[in-house]
Amino acid sequence: MIKSTLQALALLAMLAGAPPLLASTATQKEDKTLSKPSRVRPAPAGEAKAQVNINSATAQELVAALSGIGLKKAEAIVSFREQYGPFSRVEQLTEVPGIGKALVEANLTRITL
Repeated sequence: MIKSTLQALALLAMLAGAPPLLASTATQKEDKTLSKPSRVRPAPAGEAKAQVNINSATAQELVAALSGIGLKKAEAIVSFREQYGPFSRVEQLTEVPGIGKALVEANLTRITL
């Protein structure tokens, strides 16, 4: 009964245009959330990644040169190359598990054979 009375009073106050009772607390929580620094840091403007030959690069070189490629995917590329031989077309990268068409297209200017 008390809960429903409080809800009714809060509804009346809201309809009358009064600010919510907990608005300051909610705003403080939102401000703390918004002020947290981002863990993802964008690359500095104007910094281009180097081109890399996918038939001779090490996993570390692939990570350094290709956007969206971490160590696991880079190792998968090297492993695929060792198992099936050198790539004859850049599009063959999509045959590597974890490498999709969008990732290849995003890196087309960085990939050489």
